[in-house]
Amino acid sequence: MLALMQESAPEDDMPHAPGPVSRALREAPPDQLVEAADRAVRSALDASRTDVFIADYRISGLWPVLDPELPAAGFLACHTVAQRCFSSQQPVHDVDEQGRCRLYLPLTTWGERLGVLLIELPRAPDAATVQVTVDIAGDLAVALRAADRETDRYRRVRRRERLSMAAEMQWDLLPGRSVTHGAFLLAGQLEPAYTVGGDHFDWSVDGDRLTVTVLNGAGTGLASSVLTAVTVNAMRNARRSGGTLVEQAELASDTIFYQHRGSRNVPTLLLELDTGTGRARAVDAGSPHLMRLRAGVVTRIELEQQLPLGMFADTRYAAQELQVEPGDRLFVVSDGVYAATPDGAEPYGHRSMARAMRSTRLQPAAEAVGTVMRELHAYHAEADLRDDAVVVCLDWRGSAGRDGGWQR
Repeated sequence: MLALMQESAPEDDMPHAPGPVSRALREAPPDQLVEAADRAVRSALDASRTDVFIADYRISGLWPVLDPELPAAGFLACHTVAQRCFSSQQPVHDVDEQGRCRLYLPLTTWGERLGVLLIELPRAPDAATVQVTVDIAGDLAVALRAADRETDRYRRVRRRERLSMAAEMQWDLLPGRSVTHGAFLLAGQLEPAYTVGGDHFDWSVDGDRLTVTVLNGAGTGLASSVLTAVTVNAMRNARRSGGTLVEQAELASDTIFYQHRGSRNVPTLLLELDTGTGRARAVDAGSPHLMRLRAGVVTRIELEQQLPLGMFADTRYAAQELQVEPGDRLFVVSDGVYAATPDGAEPYGHRSMARAMRSTRLQPAAEAVGTVMRELHAYHAEADLRDDAVVVCLDWRGSAGRDGGWQR
């Protein structure tokens, strides 16, 4: 039997205190978090088994940490249910013929989807125990995300092949891959995941201000990645110093120009959203393409295209105003998505991309970026992408959603 955990099971005598697990995570070395959680969960909940499944860079699969040699049949069964949990972001359980219950819980922090926690219990849990396990999964997700700065263990699980040096830099530079907030949902994805060079996205939320930047990286390989890193950090420097969207663009442009004297430039879209009102400002420096899905219709938002960052000295930029309505979904895509023309086909952005975007209207943002990327791969007949590609999806829920605050 397989089910989402929406109905409470009969009450039982399982302990309902996550304290020992939280304490074990605080005391564990960063590379031993999964083992510490395993011991604490087994003791606190009388569990017979736990495991952690981590999503790979392409978000194409979930891979076990504790039991990497899981037999193929057992892995396939666990992976199928774990994938359902990961996609729905809801606890899911199945019960075998002996009455043992395998409970799958999303490992998510601030909307960043890391993977799934498996807990095998002697019987179906009651509602209070399910809530305890949800809290445990939340604590473990926060600990795993923090541990990435101190250990390579979990990053090794995420990579299914070796990253190029450029891709290594790009993934380290990212803010994350998704964010859930009371007022908005936000997600992004890079491809080709293991060799991406210059395309990139960045974001930050500060009070009622959400800033999103998407870079259409120039060139390929390590040189492209270094140029992107300089650009992103210049914009961050201005933003963290209180600079406006225009000042962020101008500092990045000046930094690039005085490094390369106009021989290199970075087409970039800078977007700032007031999460309370939906008022947005944009600087189109070159740029990636801004698309809006509203009431089932995909429309390109035409902005005044200004010079790419770094093309000339002392370039000055102007911001444009636009209004986002509750329920609007915005996509930002790089040329590697919009202008993809495999085997002489018409550009992906002419018709096929809009169909893919419309098909996401019932999906959350984190699933929507995956759908657009999968359709892009299908458009290439599953061949390797010829150019870097980035997709960012932003849903604004409207001011009524703000009271929900941050969600984990």
